[in-house]
Amino acid sequence: MTPLRKVASARFRAASLSEGAAGAAPPAGGWPRVRSEIDVIRARRETPGAERVLHFNNAGSSLTPTPVLDALYGHLRAEAEMGGYEAADAASQQRQRTYEAIATLLGCETEEIALVENATRAWDMAFYAMPFKSGDRILTGEAVYVSNYLAYLHVARETGAVVEVVRSDDDGQISLDALRTELRRGRVAMVGITHVPTNGGLVNPAEEVGKLTREAGVPFLLDACQSAGQWPLNVDALGCDMLSVTGRKYLRGPRGTGFLYVRKEMIEQLDPPFLDMRAASWTAPNEYEIHPTARRFENWESYVAGHIALGTAVDYALEWGIEPIRKRVVHLATTLRGALSETPGVQVRDIGREKCGIVTFTVVGREPSDLKNALSARGVNVSVTERSSSRIDMEARNLQSMVRASVHYYNSEDEVERFVTEVAELSR
Repeated sequence: MTPLRKVASARFRAASLSEGAAGAAPPAGGWPRVRSEIDVIRARRETPGAERVLHFNNAGSSLTPTPVLDALYGHLRAEAEMGGYEAADAASQQRQRTYEAIATLLGCETEEIALVENATRAWDMAFYAMPFKSGDRILTGEAVYVSNYLAYLHVARETGAVVEVVRSDDDGQISLDALRTELRRGRVAMVGITHVPTNGGLVNPAEEVGKLTREAGVPFLLDACQSAGQWPLNVDALGCDMLSVTGRKYLRGPRGTGFLYVRKEMIEQLDPPFLDMRAASWTAPNEYEIHPTARRFENWESYVAGHIALGTAVDYALEWGIEPIRKRVVHLATTLRGALSETPGVQVRDIGREKCGIVTFTVVGREPSDLKNALSARGVNVSVTERSSSRIDMEARNLQSMVRASVHYYNSEDEVERFVTEVAELSR
């Protein structure tokens, strides 16, 4: 056994015993071993790309599993053979199943779900539907994503609302004490945070934020773009009023898909930023009625094949179980962080009391983009997170860019070992 294998094995044993400990007592008989909950051999067999590339870019876009590919290709073939509209009509039950699968994933009703093109469009449809006015306060956290913050700035410029960043605590997550103080000051029109930011491995305490916003009677918009598929998301437990998700990341769905959740009581309070014949009905020459459900945030022309495949991806994740997926992902990420932290020249940059499957790091003397390209030449996929993607957080930490390695349940311990070996060789 190589020294790195010994480290990984030791960390696996430690993670297997301790992963479930945060916030809960172990069940009778102790926490189950991680490897017993996910059939990694099957998961890799059903992932065509797993044997072709070492894919640690799941926070960018995961490798798609065979059932999802079959659903996608099957509908595209139907469109080619019978026509797009006709194929959509024939697949009406499959399309409905997508709403049902997402409702099961989130613990909500199908009428609270809108299918859209991506997480940014989902987030924008909710945010721009809010009736902001001059003096309204919009609260967010330091780890806010660029697209969301640009929207904050845009609305502030157009309406006179004010964007305020709630400081992080010593662990790097949004400070609940600071948020409580800001909510008590009043005039807060909305709180918007990113559950799992684009960088840093952090999992923000969304449930605790939800409790505070509910007590204050303030709408809560949660960006769950990178947590959906690797972290449990029950909207009642989270306390969020709106939640945005993409299909391509940890849900392992196709690109160009996403969805928006809006709490039923909130739907009528939101005026969509634009309408078409999917979102509203033209009831008289000068009159219209907006759809009473979350469908008011959809548009007529959509990626039908992608949305059907998205439903398959959600069902596929539910079959594995979100909690077993979370445990496996956390185990792999914990092993990877530990091994990288012991590699000369490598500095792990993750923050947060609770961490997920995203591992960010820098290497002394190597630009992250150069290291990414060098890894790519060796058949290893990672991404680079730049200051421009999360400026407030990265400026506070004096970082320009980092390598981002993001694992998923179909990744193997052997891949973790190979990855660290490759990074160690390129770091010399």
